[in-house]
Amino acid sequence: QVQLVESGGGLVQAGGSLRLSCAASGRTFSTYHMGWFRQAPGKEREFVAAINWSGGGTYYADSVKGRFTISRDNAKNTAYLQMNSLKPEDTAVYSCAARRGLTIAWRADEYMYWGQGTQVTVSS
Repeated sequence: QVQLVESGGGLVQAGGSLRLSCAASGRTFSTYHMGWFRQAPGKEREFVAAINWSGGGTYYADSVKGRFTISRDNAKNTAYLQMNSLKPEDTAVYSCAARRGLTIAWRADEYMYWGQGTQVTVSS
């Protein structure tokens, strides 16, 4: 089992940057693929990005490709989401999630463990 805690959210102007962190408990973090999702008020949860256990494979939603970068540091049990060129439509609660399996995934129901989320608000 792994517990996840996100941090790094906040209020930023359009065009700005934020880096989210997802700290994991336990000694098995390196065996999990990690994902970031977001949910805006009144909208369904949306896939943002995913990274495999080693950090050698990543996958992004089209809406963030070229602006966001997912990474991980297995020695620190932490995954990151670097968000650049932020837009007001990026405003949402961002959550990290962990899953085991052969590959990374973009579907939320394929992830076993979730953090509580961190709010990102982008003002115009």
